[in-house]
Amino acid sequence: MSDVNKRIDDLVKGNDVVLFMKGTAQFPMCGFSGRAIQILKACGATAVTTVNVLEDEEIRQGIKGYSNWPTIPQLYVKGEFVGGSDIMAEMFEAGELAPLLKS
Repeated sequence: MSDVNKRIDDLVKGNDVVLFMKGTAQFPMCGFSGRAIQILKACGATAVTTVNVLEDEEIRQGIKGYSNWPTIPQLYVKGEFVGGSDIMAEMFEAGELAPLLKS
């Protein structure tokens, strides 16, 4: 496992809810990341670890290979990849995301 994959793996497995995003929860740097944060807030998620991929190019590129998913943001819950902002929105609208975050 490469160094960047180990760093990502430690983040994903060491935190219950992790969002790899552009910017921070307070200052999202793209519309999709902002949407992801709003969805998490609407679900009542409070303990979300965010990783600003704009601050670390290795993580920014590495997360795409780690998940085999080409876009950012990416949400992980209890070590499992959930998806990007579109999947988050679909799960939220279907009432599936909030229970997953609370489990």
